[in-house]
Formats: sequence, structure tokens, C-alpha cells
Amino acid sequence: MTTEEKLLRDMFAAAVQAAQPSQTLGAYLPEVPVGRTVVIGAGKASAAMAQAFESSWTGPVDKLSGLVVTRYDYGAECQHIEIVEASHPVPDAAGQKAAQRILNLVAGLTADDLVVCLISGGGSALLSAPAQGLTLEHKQLVNRALLKSGANIREMNCVRKHLSSIKGGRLARACAPAKLVSLMISDVPDDDLDVIASGPTVPDPTTFADAQAILEKYDIREPVEAIEHINQAADETPCADDPAFAGARTQLIATPQISLQAAAKIAAAAGYTPMILGDSIEGESREVAVVHAAIAKQVSKHKQPLPSPCVLLSGGETTVTVKGSGRGGRNAEFALALAVALNELPGVYALAADTDGIDGSEDNAGVIVRPDVLKDAVNRGLNARAYLADNNGYGFFEQLDGLVMTGPTFTNVNDFRAILIS
Repeated sequence: MTTEEKLLRDMFAAAVQAAQPSQTLGAYLPEVPVGRTVVIGAGKASAAMAQAFESSWTGPVDKLSGLVVTRYDYGAECQHIEIVEASHPVPDAAGQKAAQRILNLVAGLTADDLVVCLISGGGSALLSAPAQGLTLEHKQLVNRALLKSGANIREMNCVRKHLSSIKGGRLARACAPAKLVSLMISDVPDDDLDVIASGPTVPDPTTFADAQAILEKYDIREPVEAIEHINQAADETPCADDPAFAGARTQLIATPQISLQAAAKIAAAAGYTPMILGDSIEGESREVAVVHAAIAKQVSKHKQPLPSPCVLLSGGETTVTVKGSGRGGRNAEFALALAVALNELPGVYALAADTDGIDGSEDNAGVIVRPDVLKDAVNRGLNARAYLADNNGYGFFEQLDGLVMTGPTFTNVNDFRAILIS
């Protein structure tokens, strides 16, 4: 491993560590209520959040209970809060059952009780409660279509909210009249609360009409039951003036920006000037890569917008319109497109990875790009452009020992990108 590669990995590790619930959640605990404390939640970080909550909670444990649902292999040991594992990014029966159990847990609470909802990215798929008249299979089909369509996370979650009986603020309604405190880890651009896990406990600014327009935009016409449900618009999600949100409190405990700043400190300590390009970058992965490559070339050639040695950092969530049949992941797609655009620019290394440890649905967190990656590919008989056309970034970098494997990180503040220019 080169010095540059180690630095990139150290920056990524610092970004992940800055978003760990054990580091952040304790500072945001609510007051102990007179009655019961029920902890619920969903997301890739929700089990770790539950564990952090238990270790910091000072209230009576005989009045503490709850259930959170997380992705398979993302569980954590808790004493009073049950952890359920389910499928992501496509929902399964385990997630559906957990969602119904959560609704049952908060039913019948009083104003003396407290509900603490622990929400992080991934909760949309994990907290699956189909709207009346729909089935899990209907939601699975829509989910798969959206994942392949190139829809961004706002668009995907708008549709998900309007096919659900728990998302888009509906869980807040179920918790009333208990006091509701939501602690969230943001994995979405601009940290929009209603987009994180499809906002189960916050007001929804979107409508059935918005969802209908999104389905039409991406030409999603099946299953017909889901399309008809959207078109009928019979039960709109609650907006900001709904009584369910009176007195409710929501707090972000970790964000992409905080993680980028942690990585920037590591870069500066190593003698590289950091520049954060943005924490909310969206767009097609390969197009975002071309823009990042252009900035790297400008630095290398003209010392603008800053001189080397430096590190360009960015976060957010890109998308991939799947047209090929390869193994991808949006970070692998970004990395491959970046390598092609850089065309072996000397002294440039890069890392693109998802802070949850999973790039899309693959087993890698992301990818390392080395300056000689295209030359190495040619020597092995690999055509980078052909792999990109097939959405096969994973397959390309797997053969070049470029995959970044971390396993579950138990947090999720979305994509992390670092381009090191020496």
C-alpha cells in the first residue's frame, strides 16, 4: 500500500468514525419522562444508535423498551431494545413484520410517555408497511424499478411515502399523544429531514401528485395496483400543521458535512490542503466523476482553485441509470468514470466509498483509484470503457485489487469521495 492510499483510507476511516452513534448520540438525549420510554427506529445505523442510547440513558430501565429494525449483519447487542434485521435495499417480510410491530408498540401511549425514534439511512426499505390495498410484492416491484431508473433519493422516497402506512409522517400520528423525539443520522443531500428514511416522524412536503409525476418521469407503469393507489390519492401524508407534530422534536446527530470535516483534518495533518467541494452533490455518477476529474486536472495543470499537494473532498448521493448487466454500485461507477476521465494523470489517487460499508448492494464499501489503473487494466486485457458501459465498476476494480472492503460500519452519512493530488 502506498503512502497516498493509506492516507485516503485514513481519511475515510475518520469520516466513518465521526458519524458513529457512540460518539454523538449521548449529547442529544431527551428528559426522562414520567411514564414509559419506548425506543423505535429503522436504518443501517439504528441498532448502533439503540446501543448508544442504552449506554447513555439515565432513566429507569424497567420503563424502557422498544424495537428497531436494521439491515442484515448490522445488528448490535442491546438489553432492553429489541433488534430486528431485515433486507435492504429491497424490502422483505422481516421488515414488514417489524414495521407492524413498531406500530403496535406505540399504540395506546399517553401524554406521560416518551417515544424516541432512531432514524438513519436505509430506513425506507427496512421499515416496510404497505398502504391499505397494497402488498409487500407491490412495493418490492416499485423499489426495484426506482433503483434502476436513475431516480434520485428525494424522488424515490417521495414515491415510497405514498405507498406506505408508516412513512411520510404517519408514524408520528401513530405515536400521539406521547411526546416524540426523533434522533437522526443524515444520509441525504441538504440533510432534508423528510427525505431521511422517508421521514416517518416529520411533516411531508410532498404529495400524491408529486409521486405520480415521478412515476411518469421514469415511465414506471407496474404494478398497476401501486400506480392506481398513487393516482387515487385517497389518504394524503400529514403536513406541518398536523397536530401529530405539535411539540415533537427532531435532532440531527451526525451529518455528511461533519464527516467531511473530520477527513479534512486528517489531510491537513499529513500536509495536504483540503478543499470540501460540497456535502450534497447529486447527479449521474459518471457525470459527477467527469466534473471532479476536470477540477483535479485544473489543480494539476494550473494550481487552481488551490495548489497541490491537496485533497478534494465531497459527499452526497449520486445515481446510476442501469443499462448494463454488470456488478456496479454508484461509487464503483464514479471511480471507473473518474479513472477514464483522468486518463492516468500523474500523482492523482482517489477513493470513493459509502460510509455504511456497502456500495449499493455489493459487499465492498467502495474503490481506490491509482494513477496507473488504466495501464494495469490494459496489461490484464481489461477495457475500462467497456466495463463502464456495462455498469460493471465492481468487476473492473475487483480484478485490479482496487476494492475497499470494510464490512458493516454501523453508521451511514452517505457517499465519501476524496481525490488526492500530490
